[in-house]
Amino acid sequence: MLPKKATINFILEKNIAIIKSDPQHHCFQSIMKSDPNRILRLIPLFAGSLGGILLLINRLMTVQLTESQARSDVLGVILSGVLILVGLIWQQIQPRSPDAVILEGEEGIEFNPNLPDSIKTELAWASHLVLTNTVTRSLVVYYQDTVLLRRGILGPNAQVTPGKILQRVLETQKPIYLVNLNLYPGKIEFDYLPLNTQGVICQPLGNRGAMILGANVPRSYTKQDENWIEGIADKLTLTLETELSSVKL
Repeated sequence: MLPKKATINFILEKNIAIIKSDPQHHCFQSIMKSDPNRILRLIPLFAGSLGGILLLINRLMTVQLTESQARSDVLGVILSGVLILVGLIWQQIQPRSPDAVILEGEEGIEFNPNLPDSIKTELAWASHLVLTNTVTRSLVVYYQDTVLLRRGILGPNAQVTPGKILQRVLETQKPIYLVNLNLYPGKIEFDYLPLNTQGVICQPLGNRGAMILGANVPRSYTKQDENWIEGIADKLTLTLETELSSVKL
């Protein structure tokens, strides 16, 4: 059996390797999750275009054209045109979710150096679950006036100064979901997240801290995501309240 220290280092190294994957791949996943009907809207266009091309090839390869074949070709052209028209209309009238962006910044994972190994392991586990099961691309854990963890795409500021939004979360102990960060004048308080972060969830960790999550797509968190994040935050809160009471950060 590996020593406890070696086990923790292995977990952290594995988590670091996971978050250094291709950002383009994460961006594609976010696009597909935010707009699952994108391919369906393109099917009539592809079907109509393919039908028209096949009709043209069939006509060119026909030596002697009969009246029945001519009528069939006319019907085929009409059907292909209708499919193409339907596809174009679907592109216009069906709402499209905003596209994902590639967040500005470097990927990484940073722990408060004063944390015990058990807390680091717990934070690594919790953040890994959030980053791999939701659209979250940047994560900050703030507790007892100190940043315990920064992970994912790191923002320009390593320190957290609670603004009005985060302060309200700490006081009410209720989460706040900013569906489109660009619409909120108070977004400047989130300078510890990537500058082009699209959506933010501030999830309280009791009355002493919060987990701040940044997404690369606006309006991307589902109710299921919010429930998932709340469950992880509750588990993390219990651990922090139990094991950080005697630790000086």
